[in-house]
Amino acid sequence: MNRLLLLLLTLFFAAPASAGNTPGVVYVAVASNFSAVMQQIARRYQAHSGQQVKISSSATGKHYAQIRQGAPFDVFFAADSKRPQLLEQQGLATGRYSYALGKLLLWSPDPELITGDSRVLSNGAFHYLAIANPKLAPYGRAARQVLQRLGLWERLRSRMVRGENIGQAFQFVNSGNAELGFVAAAQLVKSGQKISGSHWEIPDGWYDEIRQQAVMLNDKPSTRAFFEFVQSAAIRRLIGQSGYRTL
Repeated sequence: MNRLLLLLLTLFFAAPASAGNTPGVVYVAVASNFSAVMQQIARRYQAHSGQQVKISSSATGKHYAQIRQGAPFDVFFAADSKRPQLLEQQGLATGRYSYALGKLLLWSPDPELITGDSRVLSNGAFHYLAIANPKLAPYGRAARQVLQRLGLWERLRSRMVRGENIGQAFQFVNSGNAELGFVAAAQLVKSGQKISGSHWEIPDGWYDEIRQQAVMLNDKPSTRAFFEFVQSAAIRRLIGQSGYRTL
């Protein structure tokens, strides 16, 4: 037999059934705003089932593109409803449901910078404002809608620092590279503690509802088991205690 053909056949039959995945491990793609909560869910699930959970956190738009290109995730927890719906329509996902409603805040570590409203944005008492990329991140799109409503989008564009996702936007502010920024409420909520610094909770109706949905990307038993666990009453309570509204 031709040596090249023999080598190709050997590689073919030696390849794992799901390239890039370890059997028995659940691979989760999650929007960056929900990453900390997903870490808690993963620890609870591993204690409950003994099954390992691997988490990849990034912007929803970036994960969507990776899944379209064949990235071997098992479940996808997005920061919007658009991408899960598209994956479902494309035959790449099932089980779509809304796991949380996100809340947008304007936040600064400086306890005196934000006075509970939008005045700091209009008076310009800062150098840099952090937001997530509106093209990739639903929280970034929401921030743009708020600034457009205030008539400040064009005026403040030169002062904006944009993170690929809401996690990076938060880090810009938390590290001091921007004095304030639009972040997810869940990034600041800690059980039993007040939000540090100063903030303005954006009124309902100022931006499109951030309905965060999840989907299964295959029908493996391990995927279904994890997906059912996340929809349990205990996990819904955890999500509600972490700065989100639940449905």
